[in-house]
Amino acid sequence: MTAVRHTQVVIVGGGQSGLAAGYHLRRLGVDFVVLDAQSTPGGAWQHAWDSLRLFSPAAYSSLPGRPMPVQLGETYPDARHVVGYLAEFERRYDLPVHRPVRVSGIHRDGRHLRIETDAGNWRARAVISATGTWWRPFLPAVPGRSDFRGRQLHTVGYSSPHDFAGQRVVVVGGGNSGAQIAADLAYDTELTWVTQRPPRFLPDDIDGRVLFDVASARRRALDEGRTDHGGVASLGDIVAVPPVREARDAGLLKASPMFDRLDRDGVVWADGTRAPADAVIWCTGFRPALSHLASLGLRGPRGRIATAGTRVVDEPRVHLLGYGDWTGPASATLIGVGRPARDAAREIAELLEAGE
Repeated sequence: MTAVRHTQVVIVGGGQSGLAAGYHLRRLGVDFVVLDAQSTPGGAWQHAWDSLRLFSPAAYSSLPGRPMPVQLGETYPDARHVVGYLAEFERRYDLPVHRPVRVSGIHRDGRHLRIETDAGNWRARAVISATGTWWRPFLPAVPGRSDFRGRQLHTVGYSSPHDFAGQRVVVVGGGNSGAQIAADLAYDTELTWVTQRPPRFLPDDIDGRVLFDVASARRRALDEGRTDHGGVASLGDIVAVPPVREARDAGLLKASPMFDRLDRDGVVWADGTRAPADAVIWCTGFRPALSHLASLGLRGPRGRIATAGTRVVDEPRVHLLGYGDWTGPASATLIGVGRPARDAAREIAELLEAGE
């Protein structure tokens, strides 16, 4: 029987959020481990499509303590560059990452939490959940989806336009993923881009730097009881990174409204208009991957876990990190996760010091 191992803090997830949390815990002298389900460093970035680009230059896409180096010849780094950066960050700070280790459940165990994994159990005083959303893609309940005879995939399954050359492809989604993948496919496929509302491109001079500042300003306003100015959503939905800008300016990114249903051969609008398709790519977002917390019974009536900052209200030994504005302004971004990671580490250090 495998012995239970002990540490002060377990971080679940070894992507950007888990590494940022580890950096700050190390600086505070807290004993911790990172349990990562992936077999290699890089988090979800190592599974991204080939042409994916960051929204910000390298200097504005860094984790705490270590600036991201510039990628030669690129203003906006690609996913492979991010993977290399995260792997180097992990090595540089000698973070104790155990992989591949999949966490199956977390349970209360007196003053401790018991973390069950496929590689044995751990006991810790606190847990930081940093699993992100990539592992839980969302597919909308569109009528006829099961009838369609062509290929269907979510953003997570898309790799390259070469896989669809010469085909009729419907891309569903008006966010950044939908726009980038539609731009990727615009040249070598018969593309139909479908969005819930007309696509809103941000001005060409706005990128992740501005978005982070706007998200932070909105959070400060809400915390101080001032008027909600809408944050990033008030500016637009799509960052015009160079490939998107080029396809848009070439007239190749013309969006159609959302269709009503699918049939065997393609998509159908309410007025009977049809678009035959060989493939449908659903760029329809994600949900937080939190099944490992189910045994703690933390979800409220609408399925949301109540938090104060990153700390779970009903279980203060658990912190959620990197799930978007829910757990900190722009906390699902490289540059945005640093501050909530620091705050979570400090709160946990105070909890440990108080012996609670």
